[in-house]
Amino acid sequence: MITVVVELDSHDETGGTSLTIGLPASSKLLEGAALGDSIAINGVCLTATWLSGPDAQQPSFKVGIAPETLRLTNLGQLTQGSGVNLERAVRADTRMGGHFVQGHVDATAEIIRVAADGNAVTFRFRPREAEREAVMRYVVHKGFIALDGTSLTITRVNDDEGWWEVMLIAYTQEKVVLAKKKEGDSVNVEVDVLAKYAEKSMKGYLGAEGGKALIQPFFEKMVQDLVAQASKLICLFFLNFLLLALQFFEHCASGQLGYGD
Repeated sequence: MITVVVELDSHDETGGTSLTIGLPASSKLLEGAALGDSIAINGVCLTATWLSGPDAQQPSFKVGIAPETLRLTNLGQLTQGSGVNLERAVRADTRMGGHFVQGHVDATAEIIRVAADGNAVTFRFRPREAEREAVMRYVVHKGFIALDGTSLTITRVNDDEGWWEVMLIAYTQEKVVLAKKKEGDSVNVEVDVLAKYAEKSMKGYLGAEGGKALIQPFFEKMVQDLVAQASKLICLFFLNFLLLALQFFEHCASGQLGYGD
């Protein structure tokens, strides 16, 4: 759901940074919430450090933001009145739509193009140069990506230029803050964690993490078999060649080769 920032305090009572979020009076988001619960703000998993009481006219809550979070995300750019996406942690008995989003942001990306396509809107994103290669390796056509916490399908990728695109249908445009953003704005990016696990597992098999690769003997055996088969074929070729040559000379010696008079 979309709510608004009440305050971003860069020097709160703890000496750190805190963010206060106000919800519509009719919101049920905080029902059953307790101090210490995780609430994602623009795709960033944060801990609730204060919750308004049940009788509050405007439901609201506060979270603390670590320096590392400010460096990796766009939360530091929020101002009073900024819209944000909010999401509680998923329950184990909930239907899983989209993909697994942890709330652990990998980088931010800039919106470099916005284009209407019928009643849908296409957004193009490019990560910051320092993080571009690390992000793009996990971006694949028709794969998942989380942008400001919204699970979206990648519709186009250009690895050479370092960008990708997603498309928002009309319904999604009404539900997420991305639809309100324009060229030059930034979004928080979280790539599909399953791709990271797959990559690390393959690195272990291929020996990229050091030590002898588990799969190396398999490839060595494959090469040895190919060499052995090639050697056999070469030997058979020369044997056939020698047999043909012997037959040729035998015919020559017996005068059975006739070329016409």
